[in-house]
Amino acid sequence: MAIRSPSLVELHAFLAVARNGSFRKAAEELHLTQAAVSRAVQRLEETLGVDVLERSGAGVRLTPAGTELRKRTGKHVAALEEAAVALGRRAERLRLRLSVVPSLGTLWLLPRLEDFRSRHPEVELELRQYHHDEDFLRDDIDLWIALKQRWPRQVAAGYLVGREIVAVCAPSLARGVKTPQQLLSLPLLYHSNYRDNWALWAQAVGTELPARQRSTGFDLVLNLVEAARAGMGVAVVQKCMVEADLASGRLRMPVAGTASTGRGYYLCQRRSQAAHPAAERFAEWVRGQAAASEPAPPVARRAAH
Repeated sequence: MAIRSPSLVELHAFLAVARNGSFRKAAEELHLTQAAVSRAVQRLEETLGVDVLERSGAGVRLTPAGTELRKRTGKHVAALEEAAVALGRRAERLRLRLSVVPSLGTLWLLPRLEDFRSRHPEVELELRQYHHDEDFLRDDIDLWIALKQRWPRQVAAGYLVGREIVAVCAPSLARGVKTPQQLLSLPLLYHSNYRDNWALWAQAVGTELPARQRSTGFDLVLNLVEAARAGMGVAVVQKCMVEADLASGRLRMPVAGTASTGRGYYLCQRRSQAAHPAAERFAEWVRGQAAASEPAPPVARRAAH
């Protein structure tokens, strides 16, 4: 069957002129030039074989044919536009914009992302710049993985990973080290923002820090881990950051034992955020990864009496 109806572009132009009573105002509404709107209406009239608008120096008004065309098409064109917007929003919701603390992103999250991509190929993931002074008001981010802080009222935050710290070093330094005292006699590497982490670790393994110690501080976990890999000393660092190194043997944990800093990284989103399928799928996946990375301690059982 031959198509006799005008195109949607032509109908949009006609209906905008009908609503506004002006080609100029219709052009502003549609973000087109006045000439483009005029040509679209002219093509519509040529397709239908009737005039739908009366043009005069005082403006434009509908002809009887134009009035009937508006009545027959207005609601349907509006419904098509609403459907296009709704479907477009649904597609947009399968794009996830994520902001992650750089060290955690590089050392813990990135090596796992291929698993998420293979499980959810329908989600387009964008990693965007992390701001250390984040106020969580940005509208270009759907989810954050951020360091613990006093969360603003508009943020919903749940613990993810990173409370546990361990002492690690290169295999060459680990040889012969069996006790906490032997380990603490080596050069100590620490995060300059969290110098008390060594004291927390020493207390957890039942010892004390020596009165004098050779130590070097770093303001980035990435550099702290790299220094440990290079054999500069023993680093106390979040266990999640060195999982891959421990599994590969690149780093060793010569003395068993962990300590909790009570800090860690949190998965955050705005409370006002609308339903977001991509964010929900990522949140479920990343919580599973965190649970496998940092299993919950076993629940103690009461002895039977």
